[in-house]
Amino acid sequence: MINSVIRARKKEVKNNKKKVLLVINCLQGGGAERVVLTLGQGFYDLGYEVHILRFKPRVDYELNPKLNYHFIDFKRYKLIPKLERRDKVFAFVVDRYILKNIGRPDIILSNLDRAHSIFSYSRLPNIFYVIHTTISLSYKFRILDSNQRELAFTNIYSKHPCVCVSHGVQKDFIKSFGNITPTIAIHNPIDRDRIKKLADAFTPEYQDYIVHVGSFKEAKRHDVLLKAYARTDQSMPLLLLGKGKLKDEIEQLVVELNLEEKVVFLGFQENPFPYIKHAKFKVLTSDWEGFALVIAEALVLGTPVISTDCPSGPSELLPDNNLMPMSDVDAISEKLSLAMKNPEQFFSEFDGALLPITIAKKYIAFASDSKIKE
Repeated sequence: MINSVIRARKKEVKNNKKKVLLVINCLQGGGAERVVLTLGQGFYDLGYEVHILRFKPRVDYELNPKLNYHFIDFKRYKLIPKLERRDKVFAFVVDRYILKNIGRPDIILSNLDRAHSIFSYSRLPNIFYVIHTTISLSYKFRILDSNQRELAFTNIYSKHPCVCVSHGVQKDFIKSFGNITPTIAIHNPIDRDRIKKLADAFTPEYQDYIVHVGSFKEAKRHDVLLKAYARTDQSMPLLLLGKGKLKDEIEQLVVELNLEEKVVFLGFQENPFPYIKHAKFKVLTSDWEGFALVIAEALVLGTPVISTDCPSGPSELLPDNNLMPMSDVDAISEKLSLAMKNPEQFFSEFDGALLPITIAKKYIAFASDSKIKE
């Protein structure tokens, strides 16, 4: 009898917890996916019951057992020919699943395009989009030259308030769409303690090296990095961590530049932090970013960083001395050479305001403010 009463009380306490639901297409090895998991921990530390919903089975990261995970297979609706109709039908399925298996979340955070499109048809309250990239410069957006398609983006983003992961992303969003919905800039969360712990998992076999962490895609401009690196004395090897559709092209460029003995491809690493910790410095040569997660992670580990001054993110994390003009091979080569001679001149402190619990509080405040305005 006593045990049953205790169980009932525990259940009642659990049911009284506020709930947050974070939604993303999958949990493959990307920055937004890692942010979702980190932000979930921040909400958990604030006493929330945290749920993460995805539409593809793939998982590349170790999952935190303190959080609750859900999967609804979007592929089952591929037979519906029109994407808009497909998302509308799937939104009904998602709403029904959430109400049955999670309840009514106090906050729903939709991440990336697939989730945004689906939740534009949702009838659930308390939905917020998280905008992870510079919309106007992202590859997916640049190739959409149809007015009809741009109107579809406007229709999606106008449905719910938007959280932009940097001030640059927010400024670009408003420039692209106008004031179609309330927006706020909230930086991505950085789990300092976890990163430091993971960084001590092993010691890389390489020494005195430069590291770049990022997918092989247009935004990262590995081609610019390699051309600039080729003009240095190459006194430090360059380690490339990541995967992506442009990897074959970048491998061919390494051959063309005679850098086979200097550039090392390490593929996607679930735990890149030992490589970042032991690097002499971290480099980023992107043409655009959302927040530049890898910069903040490097700062946690005390690793110096140099980066292109791209929209957006790097200038919000690094001093001017650490920044380089985009796509300028000569300027990037010069900065690389300076960093190879004296990496410590590009050291910068980590900002504790990026810790998960602090960032989660900002989301809660924005959600509360949005409800008041409604």
